[in-house]
Amino acid sequence: MSPIPDRIEFIRVNTSVLPPPLVPELRLHLAHEAVPLWQKTEEELGELGLPPPFWAFAWAGGQALARHVLDHPEVVRGKRVIDLASGSGLVGIAAMKAGAAQVLAADIDGFAVEAIGLNATLNAVKVSKTADDLLSTPAPDCDVILVGDLFYEKQLASRVFEWLAAAETRGITALIGDPGRSYLPRERLEKLAEYQVPVTRDLEDAEIKRTSVWRCKSPR
Repeated sequence: MSPIPDRIEFIRVNTSVLPPPLVPELRLHLAHEAVPLWQKTEEELGELGLPPPFWAFAWAGGQALARHVLDHPEVVRGKRVIDLASGSGLVGIAAMKAGAAQVLAADIDGFAVEAIGLNATLNAVKVSKTADDLLSTPAPDCDVILVGDLFYEKQLASRVFEWLAAAETRGITALIGDPGRSYLPRERLEKLAEYQVPVTRDLEDAEIKRTSVWRCKSPR
């Protein structure tokens, strides 16, 4: 079996520093082209049981949620924020730029955790990071949970939403960025905003994705 590659070096070699289209005031280590990097990670990392490079792309849900936070800083200003399934760290970084007191960016992929650190440094903010599976226990104490594009698989979507709903009962605000994924429980959400988000056709079925920001309805 091949040795696991150095994560930071792998990120730097296979990405460029680019602004996400909908959030041009930020910069991230992003892949220029989706297919070559996806194939590379499948060939070099797949046999090691490591996940695909979700961290190398600015997904539509994350872009919309980051845009919303920057345009409405009162959502996070002075608050403790969790960026769940952070990927590149885009949403958490936007929250810090908008004035959050602190951000914990969580992703179970070790490559994502390193990408979050690199991207936070690029944008001159401090973001705490963890590879712990936060869904395995009640949400840590915080004021706001941000979730970008995590409702693409049925079982995961159910697990995420029930975790968010439990957090809402504790007074935690939960916001979701979603480009129309199949398993988002819209009937249990309140739409806050809608954006037209440029995306990579290699990864999506269009070049522009209509993407909404939702809030979990407060428990009755």
